[in-house]
Amino acid sequence: MAERFDLLVFDWDGTLADSTGLIAQSIQVAFAEAGLSVPNREAANYVIGYGLHEAMQYLAPQASASEVVAVVEAYKAHYLSRDGAILLFDGVADALARYKAAGHVLAVATGKSRRGLDRVLEQTGLGVYFDMTRCADECHSKPHPQMLEEIGSSLMVPAGRTVMIGDTTHDLQMAINAGVAGLGVSYGAHPKENLAELTPLGLFDSFHELDAWLHQHA
Repeated sequence: MAERFDLLVFDWDGTLADSTGLIAQSIQVAFAEAGLSVPNREAANYVIGYGLHEAMQYLAPQASASEVVAVVEAYKAHYLSRDGAILLFDGVADALARYKAAGHVLAVATGKSRRGLDRVLEQTGLGVYFDMTRCADECHSKPHPQMLEEIGSSLMVPAGRTVMIGDTTHDLQMAINAGVAGLGVSYGAHPKENLAELTPLGLFDSFHELDAWLHQHA
């Protein structure tokens, strides 16, 4: 089958890295330490993929600016104390190497900060595979299309040859807003039925299923 996509754009947390549990737990601990009402797991999972400040403001819209800052700092401290133990989903490193060897252009569009993404790319050694990355503190937060628009423009790949791959409705809505195809994975933050409502090109229950689809269709 002829290659359909030149540019593969991946979300990070919940798509390549098994980090959603730690993120949600860190959000809950941060709210408790700041003396704010602690969001339940569903709410904490929902904001994964947003920029950090946008996530905290969504969960606590009545919080003062100082309370938001306190929550953000508490979140960072808790998350960073444990992020070295986060594992990639099985098969991710080998798959990225194959995509790169096959001539695909690879990118990351993430709700992480630049500092946070650079840290995990160094920890995992995956930075060598990505031609470009965009983070929430240098673009509008998902689902705004800016990340994908900047990636496509800088790498000179048209929207029709680009696919966005992520585990949240924010990822899939960003793809729609940017006019690119979307692939959803149900093993991350958002429920499969919510992802399905955005009619992605494919929806997968494991990274291995995603990899098999990309091998056949991308």
